[in-house]
Amino acid sequence: MTDGPAENDRPPAAGEGAGIDSDSNPDPDPNTDAEPVAIEELLVPVDGSEESIAAVEYAVAVAERYDARVHALYVLDEGLVRDLAAGTIEEEEVAARGEEFMDAARECAPESVSLTHSTAYGFSPTQKARHPGSVIVDAAEAAAVDFIVIPREPGGAEQEQTLSKAAQYVLQYADQPVLST
Repeated sequence: MTDGPAENDRPPAAGEGAGIDSDSNPDPDPNTDAEPVAIEELLVPVDGSEESIAAVEYAVAVAERYDARVHALYVLDEGLVRDLAAGTIEEEEVAARGEEFMDAARECAPESVSLTHSTAYGFSPTQKARHPGSVIVDAAEAAAVDFIVIPREPGGAEQEQTLSKAAQYVLQYADQPVLST
């Protein structure tokens, strides 16, 4: 009787046994034919915050790696939507804010990465089911994106933190892979 495993009970060392020679690069699971991930279009919801710029930087890095396009969805927070509905802010001013942010976002992207954008109301004064998370998930489906990058870290206390609140919903309900920054 012995205290330890017999010599022939030890697992084979790298390159010995199991039909693997030392010159090969074994697949951990030889029964899988895993295809590399194909990403052609990324969606990055933004709200004008510094956290959004960081998310754009992540999206651009992924796009560079996969030779993909990036679409930034500028999600209007509840306060802006209410101000627009009440007429206390002009659509042109909101559009100018979005363009100003996108100018900063474009500085993050090299010319080789296509960066487009659109704007969406994150809330609706007439539809209770409309919230930033559902808007983002719906936009991802409508645009047939392959990947979503969303800021999750909240900004300062004065910010509405629209996207950080929406991130959990997107992580739970999106059909696409999601990178939460």
